[in-house]
Amino acid sequence: MVAVLIILAVILVSSVRIVNEYERGVIFRLGRLVGAKGPGLFFVIPVIDRMTRMSLRTVVLDVPEQEVITKDNVPVKVNAVCYFRVMDASRAVVEVQNYGIATSQVSQTTLRSVLGEVELDDVLSEREKINKKLQNIIDTATDPWGVKVSRVEIKDVQLPEQMQRMMSAQAEAERDRRAKIINAEGEFQASEKLAAAAEIISKNPVGIQLRYLHTLSEIASENNSTTLFPFPIEFMKAFISADKEKNK
Repeated sequence: MVAVLIILAVILVSSVRIVNEYERGVIFRLGRLVGAKGPGLFFVIPVIDRMTRMSLRTVVLDVPEQEVITKDNVPVKVNAVCYFRVMDASRAVVEVQNYGIATSQVSQTTLRSVLGEVELDDVLSEREKINKKLQNIIDTATDPWGVKVSRVEIKDVQLPEQMQRMMSAQAEAERDRRAKIINAEGEFQASEKLAAAAEIISKNPVGIQLRYLHTLSEIASENNSTTLFPFPIEFMKAFISADKEKNK
């Protein structure tokens, strides 16, 4: 009687399964898929049933560095990170032998394929767009396995040293071009203001004389031993006219 009780206790203990909240237990009965159970406590038939635990938590997959030749024939090295999780535990067990390795391989091939279709400038400036395209392609490929790819991010793009020097020189030339344009625009605006001021002063001869005297005052304020300044010929017209009348 004791032996029977012990056997029953062993069978009962071996038939009990406890699955965590983030897990599912995929049950096979005599090789046939029964389905996924959990979370919590449930029973299986010893010897007849076989259970495979599957985690439903998000997996962070580091995509290894890939050597890619862009559309404009520039060799680059690119790595990425892929976030995915199992949505259907039964399909993740039945449809693919190892969903993690399979997702990694699809991510690597897709990364090389997508970056090979774009130019280097787009790889550097349109990362968000490329990330979205990678996510859509990989998610479509892994959907039959019950795997959902939620995000793909390009982490680093390594350029050849020669290309880095060329891009640095291009950026410096662009900065010089912008500086020259700004200086030219400043000179153009200054010339417009000077032309407007000259037009206003030309309409008032007294203003010209006042400006002349103001300039002389500024020159005299400096520590100069000798000051040379032009003498307007208009100041001499009165004396020249007087001499002519006397000679007559």
